[in-house]
Amino acid sequence: MAKQTIISISREFGSAGHEIAEIIARDMGLKFYDRSMLDEIANKLNVKVEVLEKYDEAPRNFLMTRRVGSHTNSMAEILAEYQFDFIRDKAASGESFVIVGRCSETVLKNYECLISIFINGDKEHKLARVKEKYQLSEPEAIAKMLRHDKKRKMYHNRHSDYKWGDSRFYDLCINSSPLGVERTAEVLKSYITERMEASNAQTPLQAEGN
Repeated sequence: MAKQTIISISREFGSAGHEIAEIIARDMGLKFYDRSMLDEIANKLNVKVEVLEKYDEAPRNFLMTRRVGSHTNSMAEILAEYQFDFIRDKAASGESFVIVGRCSETVLKNYECLISIFINGDKEHKLARVKEKYQLSEPEAIAKMLRHDKKRKMYHNRHSDYKWGDSRFYDLCINSSPLGVERTAEVLKSYITERMEASNAQTPLQAEGN
């Protein structure tokens, strides 16, 4: 891989976005970052990872927390900033990787090597997937989908200057339902490869002119 490539994948709950991201990272030989980054952050802070997990991609509770200038007592916001710093450090190191969620398309928006993707899905397909994966009844699965998407939307919109899932602000949005997990991953790998080849073919002068 001649140049750095960063793939940011956001997803609706039940769309298989996380699984698709794993396939892309595996098949393209890229590092993969998701909530596992909490292990590194927990080690750095000398706390148990379980303490951080409940605040992962969580919106700030405005009733129970407060912010004064750049200081806050919200664990959700403190953890978010640690994760953003983690992502920035990985990008600044020149590493190529796939990152799931964590507002990465916003945090790394100034990187020309960034490819941002949003994966959604048809309600019935997402519902069937959630029911099977978590062994839930239909009402339970619907409630879980709504809860997680609401949480992700609030988290994203808190830390970004545009709305979660708005197609105008991603390089590519794709519905994973018609093709399924493997074939959707193939389509995305093809798109990423084309983008990488176009970037590698660009001369320094052309890149500067853009």
